[in-house]
Amino acid sequence: MSSSSRKPLLICAGVALASVAFGVVSWQATAPGDTPAKPSSASAPEADAGTSELLKLARRESGDKLAVGRADAPVVLIEYSDFKCGYCGKFARDTEPELMKKYVEDGTLRIEWRNFPIFGADSEAAAKAAWAAGQQDRFAAFHAAAYAEGSKEKGFGEARLVELAGQAGVPDLERFKKDMAGGAAAEALRKDQEEGYRIGVSSTPSFLVGGRPIAGAQPLDAFESAIADAKASAEAPGAAKR
Repeated sequence: MSSSSRKPLLICAGVALASVAFGVVSWQATAPGDTPAKPSSASAPEADAGTSELLKLARRESGDKLAVGRADAPVVLIEYSDFKCGYCGKFARDTEPELMKKYVEDGTLRIEWRNFPIFGADSEAAAKAAWAAGQQDRFAAFHAAAYAEGSKEKGFGEARLVELAGQAGVPDLERFKKDMAGGAAAEALRKDQEEGYRIGVSSTPSFLVGGRPIAGAQPLDAFESAIADAKASAEAPGAAKR
């Protein structure tokens, strides 16, 4: 989306509430103090149709470079995040590794990342770099390096992004730089952003867990409860098979 007037007000969220309506999500969040670039007065859509439409957002593509876990896992967690968002970093460092160990490794959970940069040019550059790292199967490693404590304070200029790619073990840095600057990276980013805007995402990090909205870097037990509920729903008699 090139026009900022089409974007909802975006903030980096610590704790927030999200409600579902008519197939779109109205996310309401508290801000930690970061100010997003080009804020808009447009509000998130309001409506209610349950989680069934949101469940369909799980791509479940076996070759998805921005995903971990089995494509047929009973629960999919979709994460909309920005590499400049402090609370996204907190989730990446404190909570996501526990979810990986407990649920991804045993086949219960699949995590699909969506790049959702909201803090300007550096955010968008980091998102494209993460995608480029993914083309060489190093997205998760780049994700960890970019969200490491103190990393965002160093900025995300091109030299820094190449440095992070090196830390992530990206084997071909020349290809990485070309991919990062290419049209495919921009198109992938646009696809992720438009999906988030369409369902009303208005803060980072924001999540869908089995179609249930969760906004903010909430405690581990909030995600564990959502995963347990989503797994029970997916395995219930008569549940739609994906």
